[in-house]
Amino acid sequence: MDIFLIGDGGHSKVIQDIIHAEGKHKVIGVFDDKYKSEAIRKGVLSGPVHSVFERMQENAGFVLAIGNNRIRKNLVEQLQINTTRFISVIHPTAIVSPSATIGRGTVVMPKVVVNANAIVSDHCILNTGSTVEHNCFVNHFTHVSPSATLTGQVYLGEGVDIGAAATIIPGLKVGSWSIIGAGATVVEDIDANQTAVGCPAKVISKASVN
Repeated sequence: MDIFLIGDGGHSKVIQDIIHAEGKHKVIGVFDDKYKSEAIRKGVLSGPVHSVFERMQENAGFVLAIGNNRIRKNLVEQLQINTTRFISVIHPTAIVSPSATIGRGTVVMPKVVVNANAIVSDHCILNTGSTVEHNCFVNHFTHVSPSATLTGQVYLGEGVDIGAAATIIPGLKVGSWSIIGAGATVVEDIDANQTAVGCPAKVISKASVN
């Protein structure tokens, strides 16, 4: 399938490499507000994000190639692209259980492991070498950073950001839009809109609810 990417930063470059490695799709357009007008660059259409509206009728899929969880959610709400148009992208070196579920628009990077009965919802990022163990639930717009581990039956709310090499022990819940610092070990539930760091992880701040 032909693919339009929304976003053209470093995260987008990684997604483009994954699409090339998959060999199933072809990137035909990249939209980012760093572009002021449409042009063909290296054989690929580029243009500002509002150009997406002019491409809605084309027979192509979309991927939000933006690392910021909140911006991904805002763009989904603003663009109103039909959910079925979003394509999941999975690197060939990732191991995804046949009983696991990967949502639309989700990106699964190299050497990720998603084990039995795990559910990863829409527009998530499972970054390089991360592990989502059996029976985990990862809600929409979440980012699991490189080498982070969700052990069995972990629940992540919407928009959670799990830092690089962090570990969540079995059966815990991290509430929506919370942030877990790099290298942290989470040994108790974390409420929504909180930032927790350290080993064991301790809450250091609570954000106002947007």
